[in-house]
Amino acid sequence: MIINQANLQNLYRSLRVLFQDALAGVSPTWNRVAMEVPSTTRQEDYAWLGAFPRMREWLGDRIIKNLSLQRYSIKNRDWESTIEVDRNDVEDDTIGIYRPIVQELGRAAAVHPDELIWGLLPSGLTELCYDGKAFFAADHPVAGAGVSNHGGGTGTPWYLFDVSRAVKPLVFQSRRAPQFVSKDRPDDDNVFLARKFLYGTDRRDNAGFGLWQLAYVSKQTLNAANYGAARAAMMAHKDDEGRPLGVTPGLCVAPPSLEGVARDVLLAERDAAGKTNIWRNTADLLVVPWLV
Repeated sequence: MIINQANLQNLYRSLRVLFQDALAGVSPTWNRVAMEVPSTTRQEDYAWLGAFPRMREWLGDRIIKNLSLQRYSIKNRDWESTIEVDRNDVEDDTIGIYRPIVQELGRAAAVHPDELIWGLLPSGLTELCYDGKAFFAADHPVAGAGVSNHGGGTGTPWYLFDVSRAVKPLVFQSRRAPQFVSKDRPDDDNVFLARKFLYGTDRRDNAGFGLWQLAYVSKQTLNAANYGAARAAMMAHKDDEGRPLGVTPGLCVAPPSLEGVARDVLLAERDAAGKTNIWRNTADLLVVPWLV
């Protein structure tokens, strides 16, 4: 191939098609537990998370939730991934050897939100959410008392979520979608100095915590008794006025190491004693490879 701007533009377009096809070919899982919030600035504030919406009988004046009591924001971060293509490979028409890596570049951009969202769960044991407590904590303040969404234990963590609402347990904040970019002019410094054309992708986004009431973690053994206890704890959540929130857990998330026992609890028709499994199909099971 003759190295000129027209041929390099054609090469860029063909690589971009590979990138976009790989990007579109990934089925994400993060959106099972997280809501996507478009971002228009460096960071977004989520004070509104403290006002869990409920209807009440209108007697007298409206009662307005004080959002200023809550302080929680998510700052966008910059992400990139870049590859290099040797000028000699372009000149010798052997660019096909780069097809898999460009496709993998697209896949990496597509699974990035999965890595962010599922990577949040272990840190939820220590990182704070909107009420100033760890997202998974035993003492979330509600009506002057401490409420737990943590089942305790010391084993491998598993999770239970209510994902039936518009507001989700986690937040994926998107500032700029992934783009395929290049530095491939014949006179670019990277070509002149190192004989390399550069191609890459970048995006701006971040992830954070939504409503803790819709999430539960347990390090207890994943079995019928502990699964039932987790469901009961979530469904018992009330608001500051003492009214049930109507939480309905419907998604169990487990790491690959717990897939077998999770299937026993949620999918088997009978338990180990041969009795009917009362928890069968009470929640969907999602095994997440990002969790270890």
